Amino acid sequence: EDYRQYSQKDLRQLMALVSQDVVVFDQTVYDNIGCGKEGSSNEAIPMAAKNAHANGFIEKLPGGYDTILGERGTSLSGGQRQRISIARAFVRNAPILVLDEATAALDSASEAEVQNAIDALAKDRTVICIAHRLSTLKQMDRIIVLSEGVIVEDGSFDALIQKGGVFASMARRQGITTTLGS
Repeated sequence: EDYRQYSQKDLRQLMALVSQDVVVFDQTVYDNIGCGKEGSSNEAIPMAAKNAHANGFIEKLPGGYDTILGERGTSLSGGQRQRISIARAFVRNAPILVLDEATAALDSASEAEVQNAIDALAKDRTVICIAHRLSTLKQMDRIIVLSEGVIVEDGSFDALIQKGGVFASMARRQGITTTLGS
């Protein structure tokens, strides 16, 4: 189908976003996750948290799901805030997932935990992943390389590495000299 036949509002309803900059509101954990989808059921929110690998740390908070996170969620680690964001995306249950540098600001331990949650969320969804850390793109079916708003390369991770062009050059600068897993 041609996406142009949809209104901007209808398109947005089909999407869930997990961004590098997570907005956490000065409200309970329950309400922070529930804002992913208006009218979320009492059962859906803890299930979304469990799927996002957030349930463990949430249950250790002083009030569990009733803990007020405070403005910007500064009492949470970066990885915990990301898992709240992923739980929102789970509760939204949208067919299109947009990942905008979702693990860029995390340390390697948090990145691994968050990546596991993202992998679970990505199952059976169309994923649009924006990333400068190229290793995060390994599992993508198709990579589109942009330069100044123009598509300069297009293909799978392995094909783009083998091509030796712009993508391969960026990968070499990030220490990726061969295809990952080879």
